[in-house]
Amino acid sequence: MSEKREIEKIIEDLQVLEQQLQAVLIEKQTLQAESNEVENASLELAKTSDEVYKILGGIMIRANKDVLMKELEEKKKLIIIKVSALEKQEESIAKRSDEMRSEIQKSLSANPGNSK
Repeated sequence: MSEKREIEKIIEDLQVLEQQLQAVLIEKQTLQAESNEVENASLELAKTSDEVYKILGGIMIRANKDVLMKELEEKKKLIIIKVSALEKQEESIAKRSDEMRSEIQKSLSANPGNSK
């Protein structure tokens, strides 16, 4: 394979990595928003001494406050685990992306005629 074709392949792979990174960032942002919602729900639930309700399948049903708090805590823990995994994935993709950029720069520097 020619040097130019190798550089083009690395650039294509880099673009795929950038798309993967973007998807990870979007998913992470979605989870962080969900985490904020869970945190707000927990705070509101802690404030109330009245009956509590939850929405289930489009209907509102009465629920036990302690059970709801436990469910929210579990959901928050699960979100934290998912965000942590996404952060590791993000770091890995970013590292590989940086390596590919360096490889491209090195190839272009060594062979300036390939940039055309």
